[in-house]
Amino acid sequence: ISMFCSLIDELIKYGIEPIVTMYHFDLPYALEKQGGWSKRETIDAFEQYAKTLFENFGDRVKYWLTINEQNMLILHPGSIGTLDTSLENPQKVLYQQNHHMLVAQAKAMVLCHEMLPDAKIGPAPNIGVIYPASSKPEDTLAADNYAAIRNWLYLDMAVFGRYNHIAWSYLVEKGYEPVIEEGDMDILAKGNPDFIAFNYYTSQTVGESLDDGNDFSHTGDQHEIVGEPGAYRGSVNPNLQTTEFGWEIDPVGFRTTLRQIYSRYHLPLIVTENGLGAFDKLEEGDVVNDPYRIDFFKKHIEQIQLAITDGVEVFGFCPWSAIDLVSTHQGSSKRYGFIYVDREEFDLKDLRRIRKQSFYWYQKLISTNGEIR
Repeated sequence: ISMFCSLIDELIKYGIEPIVTMYHFDLPYALEKQGGWSKRETIDAFEQYAKTLFENFGDRVKYWLTINEQNMLILHPGSIGTLDTSLENPQKVLYQQNHHMLVAQAKAMVLCHEMLPDAKIGPAPNIGVIYPASSKPEDTLAADNYAAIRNWLYLDMAVFGRYNHIAWSYLVEKGYEPVIEEGDMDILAKGNPDFIAFNYYTSQTVGESLDDGNDFSHTGDQHEIVGEPGAYRGSVNPNLQTTEFGWEIDPVGFRTTLRQIYSRYHLPLIVTENGLGAFDKLEEGDVVNDPYRIDFFKKHIEQIQLAITDGVEVFGFCPWSAIDLVSTHQGSSKRYGFIYVDREEFDLKDLRRIRKQSFYWYQKLISTNGEIR
């Protein structure tokens, strides 16, 4: 606890507002061995954990994020490494875990409002606009299906305290619907987030499911599988360029996503992750030139400004990330940071921190409060 207190104090010392993510793919292993999120006891453990955080850091932390990318934990557990491959019906188990996480999130939000009346708290899923593969009505319907399953299930529950009706119908049709205990819906209705945080990297495109065994497609990283027989078929968008790792780059889709979220929920928004993973190269003289990253951020931040002119309330933007880190999919080879870490996948080297070209650009950007040059 003292280490985190020191970190928070150092941030505040330099005028940096700390925003704390309570849970980011990191369930304690002792709880996982006992069944993890499949067990209702984990709801109580999360509530106690939230209480501990609020007691120890609530005097200095005013912004809290509940669960990072809960929808990715459910939709892509294999990518994150949280899927139990021995399960007979993994989707049924995953959506039961999802329900328990939603209840735990609501309890944490209620507790935050009780213990820290001046603080603000909200969910932090990964949200992106879903395009139909064509103007064919069946493709538009498929895109609506996927948007409900991928995006609105999680935010409708956080904000309205109810399951999205399209997503719930899908769960029932597939036999994935969770067991809802007495009192759960009352708890979920009391969550009332103060804002919505979300991560955005790319949009996605789907078409009509033909239910012929070919509905699945890989988008972006090789493990990002999109498609669900009877609901939607994974597709690609021919109008978009891609990163070195196959993720489609869609700044305009970012604006659309901001507009869609705000139109549905009318809550303030903060972007908690947005960035570009690339094979950055360390050149002679400790130079890292990454104009592609600058271009990515410039175009996305411009779209935030345009969304604000559309009437969307955006109070924060957090780039991903400050320094290079270990990516979920490609380890250390996929670099996101403004600061280069001198190491390779299986060679730690000297671990020096080296400012990239984008570091200096972003430094100027924040010093001018978003004036893009």
